[in-house]
Amino acid sequence: MNYDLVISSQPSKVDIALLKDKKLVELHEETGNSAFQVGDLYLGRIRKVMPGLNAAFIDVGYEKDGFQHYLDLGPRVRSMMKFIELTRAGKLKSPMLERFRLEAEIEKTGKINEVLNQGIDILVQVAKEPISTKGPRLTTELSFAGKFMVLVPFSDKVSISQKIKTNDEKKRLKDIFKDIKPKGFGLIVRTAAQNKKVKDLEDDLNDLVERWVKMVEKVKNAKPPTRVMGELSRSSSMLRDMLSSSFDNIIVDSPDVHKEITKYLSASPEKLNKLKLHKGPQALFESLGLNKQIKASFGKHVTFKNGSYLVIEHTEALHVIDVNSGPRTNAQNDQETNALEVNLEAAREVARQLRLRDMGGIIVIDFIDLHKAENRKELYNLLKDEMKDDRAKHNVLPPSKFGLVQITRQRVRPEMDIKTKEKCPSCGGSGEIEASVLFDTDIENSVSFVMNEQNEKSITIKVHPYIASYLTKTESWLPWSNSIVKGWKKQFSGDIKVESSTNYHFMEYHIYNSRGEEIRLN
Repeated sequence: MNYDLVISSQPSKVDIALLKDKKLVELHEETGNSAFQVGDLYLGRIRKVMPGLNAAFIDVGYEKDGFQHYLDLGPRVRSMMKFIELTRAGKLKSPMLERFRLEAEIEKTGKINEVLNQGIDILVQVAKEPISTKGPRLTTELSFAGKFMVLVPFSDKVSISQKIKTNDEKKRLKDIFKDIKPKGFGLIVRTAAQNKKVKDLEDDLNDLVERWVKMVEKVKNAKPPTRVMGELSRSSSMLRDMLSSSFDNIIVDSPDVHKEITKYLSASPEKLNKLKLHKGPQALFESLGLNKQIKASFGKHVTFKNGSYLVIEHTEALHVIDVNSGPRTNAQNDQETNALEVNLEAAREVARQLRLRDMGGIIVIDFIDLHKAENRKELYNLLKDEMKDDRAKHNVLPPSKFGLVQITRQRVRPEMDIKTKEKCPSCGGSGEIEASVLFDTDIENSVSFVMNEQNEKSITIKVHPYIASYLTKTESWLPWSNSIVKGWKKQFSGDIKVESSTNYHFMEYHIYNSRGEEIRLN
């Protein structure tokens, strides 16, 4: 399997795509407003304690109060609350925990009103981002994730990833961390730590402890509700979470992002030679054909190469996926064999769709009926195998007697939703457009306004590929022939570039300045 990570940076957002054998399997979008993402730490204030729900609602600055359930408090919540209270009162000189006296652990079957009181300030971490009409889900069991480990304050336990199989390596890692781990902090050692040098592990641990110290310093004078520490950018967190994966290529189109990732991968020199900076004339996603894949992969209907297709419906409570064979039939096979072939291909696509759209909650899949038990078992095993690469926690149930497969998948972020049908920018939904023969004149008038009235000296016009070809075309048999764009360059005495995008409708165009910012045209 070949894995490529593609990161496209734009002024307003960063798009991150994970490819498996050149096929899109994950898509993430990171905007400038990255508040309330998983891992962020907030100093909040308890608004309500609800014994009936065994939960509390906490004001963290979001329009809806965050939800804190008793089971998400963590056993050492009293120690954490005491530490924050003493820190804010100025009674603790050091942010470290070697001399801090821990409180007794809370009971697993206790009540929320025995631990939390309305009106007090509390440090919480976002466990699930705001979704739909719900506020963020919170936890007080704090953790700081690094490249090779997760730091857990108010604990002394060291846990080793179960994916590290050799006992010698487990013992080596435990011995290392027994010597370098600060007192009062627990560790969850990730798979990526396997066979790493002591210096690399110690550097990562020191970075996490430094993040804890900075957070504690900020808490001292913070007024709730406020964010006291943000998670890493989505691109860095993806690299961190997938550091043990063997990327074949990491492709970026921004020198700043390239520099950031180079620094991040400095501890893994074998991965640095796989980092590439895209400098082509086409946009990165366009050059790799990802825009076309995105448009084909989102929407109500998803079609396979053989003509079979999925119908994907979303409700507030669950997602429903219907498998259809379409016109596909093999006359040499019986109905059961044809149904099995369609179902197996659908299972592969379903697993990809769940990751790609980041669908969470309950997913019900209506496969084509299979009458033989061995075929149902083969389908179930394949679906589980295809889901193994999914980093979200999930559970796949065997097919029911009605042919339905139920999947529960962890939902920590809003589902990725890309509109594949849009209102026509040319007609605004009216069904009528201006005469196409005047389209180049319309663009020319806009170029004239931008370069003469707004004094832009260098612009880029993005249009549909057919229009780009028309604007840049020259007659090769006429040596003195000039394209329309060359004529505009002479007329307006400026630098004008034309870029094509298959994302644009036939008569859609946008103009950008030299800084890559779109120039709004009324």
